[in-house]
Amino acid sequence: MTLQHYLFLAALLFSLGVFGVLVRRNALVVFMSVELMLNASNLTFLAFARDAGMDVGHLPALFVIAVAAAEAAIGLAIIIAVFRSRGTVNVDDIRTMRL
Repeated sequence: MTLQHYLFLAALLFSLGVFGVLVRRNALVVFMSVELMLNASNLTFLAFARDAGMDVGHLPALFVIAVAAAEAAIGLAIIIAVFRSRGTVNVDDIRTMRL
C-alpha cells in the first residue's frame, strides 16, 4: 500500500470519529469516537514514518497509545460515575455539572 492509501484510510477513520462526536448523544459512543480519532492520528504517524524510512517513527504512536489508555481509564470512570448519579449517559440530559 502507498502513503496515499494509508492517509485516505486515516482521513476516513478520523471523519467517522468526528461524525460520531457531532451526531451521537450517548456519552459512551462519543468517547469511542474520540478514541477512533486518536487511532486515525496514530495511523498517520505510522504512515509518514514508514514512507520516510524512519526507524523511530513508531514512538509518537506509542505515546498517543499511552495517553489514550489513561484517557480511557479516566473517561470510563467518569461515565460510570455520571450513570450512577444521573441514571443516564445521554449528553443532552447531563449538560450541567451539578450532582
